[in-house]
Amino acid sequence: MLMRLKRALLVALTTVLTAAGCAAVGNIGGKDIVSNGGAVHLTVGYQPYYTEAWSGLVMRGKEFWKKYLPSGSTVDFQVGLQGSIIVSQMLAGKQQIGYAGDMPSIVGVSKRSTRDLRIVATLGLSQDQCGVFLVRPDAPNFASQRDALAWFDGKTVATPQGSCTDRIAQGTFQSLNVKPAAYLNQSIEVINSSFQNHTIDGAIVWEPVPSKLINAGLAKRVASDILTDQRDGGFLVMDKQFVDQHPDIAKSWLKAELDAQRYLADPANADEIVRMAQSQTEGYSAQDLRDSLYRKWPVDQGGSADGIRLQLPFVPTGQSADLIKTATDFLFRIKAIPAATLPDGAVQPDIASEVLRDAGVNTATGAGFVRAQ
Repeated sequence: MLMRLKRALLVALTTVLTAAGCAAVGNIGGKDIVSNGGAVHLTVGYQPYYTEAWSGLVMRGKEFWKKYLPSGSTVDFQVGLQGSIIVSQMLAGKQQIGYAGDMPSIVGVSKRSTRDLRIVATLGLSQDQCGVFLVRPDAPNFASQRDALAWFDGKTVATPQGSCTDRIAQGTFQSLNVKPAAYLNQSIEVINSSFQNHTIDGAIVWEPVPSKLINAGLAKRVASDILTDQRDGGFLVMDKQFVDQHPDIAKSWLKAELDAQRYLADPANADEIVRMAQSQTEGYSAQDLRDSLYRKWPVDQGGSADGIRLQLPFVPTGQSADLIKTATDFLFRIKAIPAATLPDGAVQPDIASEVLRDAGVNTATGAGFVRAQ
């Protein structure tokens, strides 16, 4: 009798623990993500304050997901001021899907002992969305990016360290043998104040922040990661348990995401995209937001010769995979992740590849690109 009771208690405990492990994905806020009628209820973290991840704000504004998810489905879009906030929410099991920059995405998928997250698609690739070099407004007018970076030598410079801006800044300084007198770890908010208070000479920040600082007369743009042929990016991250339990929903979301990226790539939609961006952010003017994605910068200030501001390859292979490798190396070097290589399957491109093929989209170009206007 005692043995049977122990067995019953063990079974009950195992059931509770299993349910608790699944609850974070299957029940967010006490609500199952699939209702009895088949409708889906998702919680999605996205980053309207990072221009490279703007397909997320398009998804919220245009509701492309309604075309693919069952009738009656709902999506709770939760704003993250930075990608690290979104990844933290995903690691805590509070979101199934996250839109984030390259560095937080990689940190998230490296923490498999906490939760199994996977990079399933590329939101965008660029060479001047994350690594924008700014100087104080009274700095000289430089003839080239190299001249501008040489001026950084011996100056006080700030960036949010551990981010894509840090990776690009350090890579650029090392490549050009530039040694700032002080390299400060400052948040975006503090950098804004530092320019106002004249306590820094330069900074490296991500869009739309530089556009806002430039339009406010607090800084001048002088270079980008184009100078040293570096890249930055954004990725779509999904909870692996969610993908395994609901592969049809995961694929449906990626179908909608492809629609969002194709919408983003169409120049005819620029005005509507800026309107959506302004409605989903605070503290940024329509001009700030437009400039962050569509302004054409001179080559000597870090603009691209072909005017491309954002590539949308969709599938996390090719240049996306190269970026992930480069960023992983950097994160390991600064001890932000525990190993020099990511866990097996951390990048899972198969669903995005299938969606792209099914849609008849050219796999070489993906969803397309955004060109300056």
